[in-house]
Amino acid sequence: MKTRNTVLLVFLLLSILFIFFVYSLAKSYSDYVFNNLSHSFVRFHVVANSNSTEDQIIKYKVRDEIMNYASSLLINANSQAEALKILSDHLDELSAIAESLITSENLNYSVRVSIGKSYFPTKDYNSFILPEGNYDALKVELGDAQGQNWWCVMFPSICIPQYDDINISDNSVSLLENTLDTEELSIISKNSNSANVKIKFKLIELFENI
Repeated sequence: MKTRNTVLLVFLLLSILFIFFVYSLAKSYSDYVFNNLSHSFVRFHVVANSNSTEDQIIKYKVRDEIMNYASSLLINANSQAEALKILSDHLDELSAIAESLITSENLNYSVRVSIGKSYFPTKDYNSFILPEGNYDALKVELGDAQGQNWWCVMFPSICIPQYDDINISDNSVSLLENTLDTEELSIISKNSNSANVKIKFKLIELFENI
């Protein structure tokens, strides 16, 4: 009886160790891939003052103004680090653009423009799907920042904010291809239909949401 219990105990311990090993392996893989993905993009996040019709309209106006100006700043950026440096150097200008628009609309709420980590849900961008998680982002908070928010990818440029649409240029594709390896590209590409790739995508979402 003791021998049987000992065998069962050893089996249980080995099973726990195996599960822990598989978990650690999956977690390490997820962290590695997501880290590379998140360090390839700069997201753009605008939060409206409230959900009133007026505040939502202002949110889109601020979005368009800042996105248009930022796009001109980032036209020669070749990496996320360069893009973040450029945006950081022009935060005052970006804030002034938003504040000027708010003033022109005869509103008196504040504007906060910052660069930092922000959580984003899974997002479909036509050719690519970005998994949920925390990404570096330019964040614009209007007034109380209690309204519905809007987000997109500022670098590499994927959005066409004037039409609330998405588009990815050949230059943006090239930037991604130069930054990500083949497997990472396959994981976020909508052209990847293999079950293995889909499992890896879900694995990343699972662990980055823990």
